[in-house]
Amino acid sequence: MDRHSSRQAIPRAQLIAERAFSTLERFLHIEAVSGIVLLIAAAAALIWANSSVAESYHALWHAPLSFGLGPYVVSQSLHFWINDALMTVFFLVVGMEIRREIHEGALSSWKLASLPIVAALGGVMVPALIYLALNGDPVPRQGWAVPTATDIAFAVGVLALLGRSIPSNVRVLLLALAIIDDIIAVLIIAVFYSGGLDQTGLLVAGIGILMVLALQWIGIGSAYAYIIPGAVLWLGFLKTGAHPTLAGVVLGLMTPVLPGRSQVRPLDAMSRAVSDLCERSTTPHAGVDQFVQSLKALRKAQRDLLPPVTRVQMALHPWVAYGVMPLFALANAGVGLDGIDLQADGSLGVILGVLLALVVGKPLGVIMASWCVVRLGWCRLPPEVTWSGVCLVGLLAGIGFTMSIFIATLAFTNESLLSAAKLGVLMASAIAAIIGLSWGLVYTRRLRAGSGSTTL
Repeated sequence: MDRHSSRQAIPRAQLIAERAFSTLERFLHIEAVSGIVLLIAAAAALIWANSSVAESYHALWHAPLSFGLGPYVVSQSLHFWINDALMTVFFLVVGMEIRREIHEGALSSWKLASLPIVAALGGVMVPALIYLALNGDPVPRQGWAVPTATDIAFAVGVLALLGRSIPSNVRVLLLALAIIDDIIAVLIIAVFYSGGLDQTGLLVAGIGILMVLALQWIGIGSAYAYIIPGAVLWLGFLKTGAHPTLAGVVLGLMTPVLPGRSQVRPLDAMSRAVSDLCERSTTPHAGVDQFVQSLKALRKAQRDLLPPVTRVQMALHPWVAYGVMPLFALANAGVGLDGIDLQADGSLGVILGVLLALVVGKPLGVIMASWCVVRLGWCRLPPEVTWSGVCLVGLLAGIGFTMSIFIATLAFTNESLLSAAKLGVLMASAIAAIIGLSWGLVYTRRLRAGSGSTTL
């Protein structure tokens, strides 16, 4: 059997399919595209929830979905499985992103992290104060944290639409600020939106953590091996009364940032496996079984070459960006406009509070906090980042979307207030995106004209 098939022997249909899949893979890693998909999912949910078949929208997400083995059956609504289970994968990616940035990125030193930390704190406190100023009653006041979060995918996606003329450090500043925002949001969820902690749940979660540490200690590098410990950790958080998605953050923060220990360097192992494969491919009558061990060694060396935090994040990114987040938007962004009574239950205050806090409070808090610490000499603007760039970052930080809607689902049990909060988030995110994109076009023109160094 001739193992050296020529390129011409490959069917034309296969060549076309290979090019198409390669193009699709590159397309899926464009950040602007994931933001557009997220926007389409939210728009579809809004249209569906306000159409003549609106009942089917709500019926779908409240439909029970059961998993069981013998007498042990767990039955929850589809909405629960999306918000409490699938979103754990989203938070896992968030946790790994935080872990990477702490290790070697924008959060790896105080010098690098100080400006985005202060900017993020300003971008959390000012919106919260604006919201509380407009919502004094106890029940609407529960939503104070809704306008404090920034949607990483959507904000970075809008920034990507402005093209490569935006300095890379502006993108890094926005990414760092959004990541710190996520850290603060996670802490807010853990402290303010979780019930009393059940000690039995803490014990189960502790067992899950010990299982993860044990697998890491004995050098297990396969991500699949951590599914069961991750599930135990998730069940523990669910039983404690804390939101179970926090298990994703914990697992992400525990993911190693260095390649696993091995007796042979991965590159040496890969070289040896490839040489072995080449040698066996020239051996007459070589059986398929003879290639198995070399292929296993090659796959293991390939896996060990990258740190687990990088490898797993790369593998999960398409699933989160084009599966989990759009599905979350589809399940949560469907606000029935007919069901919102602006005169009852403080709905008007919630909408205005969220809208003003995100569109006005976010950029105001980010810019003011940054300006104060720079003027006091505590921080410096990164190279190539001007105050015009800081303004752009502040405006895009007003895009709350995924995390804001998620917090709204935790903050409100009243359907009218929840719908009002979601509508406020959607309106504010759209307005912030439009204003940010408009300012970005002005900013890029200034950069091309060489006059980007505006003062503030």
